[in-house]
Amino acid sequence: MSLKKLNTVLAAAVVLFSLYLGLSFVLPLGTTFPGLANWPSDGSGFSIVKGSREIAMGLTMGILLVTGHRRPLGWVLLMTAVAPFGDMVNVLAHHGSTAAALGIHGLTSALIAVTGLLILRETSKARKARESATPAPAAQPA
Repeated sequence: MSLKKLNTVLAAAVVLFSLYLGLSFVLPLGTTFPGLANWPSDGSGFSIVKGSREIAMGLTMGILLVTGHRRPLGWVLLMTAVAPFGDMVNVLAHHGSTAAALGIHGLTSALIAVTGLLILRETSKARKARESATPAPAAQPA
């Protein structure tokens, strides 16, 4: 499998999981926040905010993936990796499960960041190949 195909599969998985996770927080499916013992259940809207964030990130990545804008997709994936990292910090700061913080949120953040870096690497290699294949402009007579 080529690097581009692998990156596409990883990015598509991130997009689909983000959309699934976002919908599971927005729709009343009884979703809990992994790692936090004191999940807000007072109707504070925490799950709607979290779900909206996930859906927005999933749609942004999905649009870039579908339209073939691979370099911006790589950068957006790197930016998106900040969200699960923040979730990890939140769980740790509120004395939640360290295993869930590192094992769920930390690994998710790392996977998304690696996917973004792989796509950026792929696009930089493709750019260098195009530049080296482009002939130098001919010298103009004076």
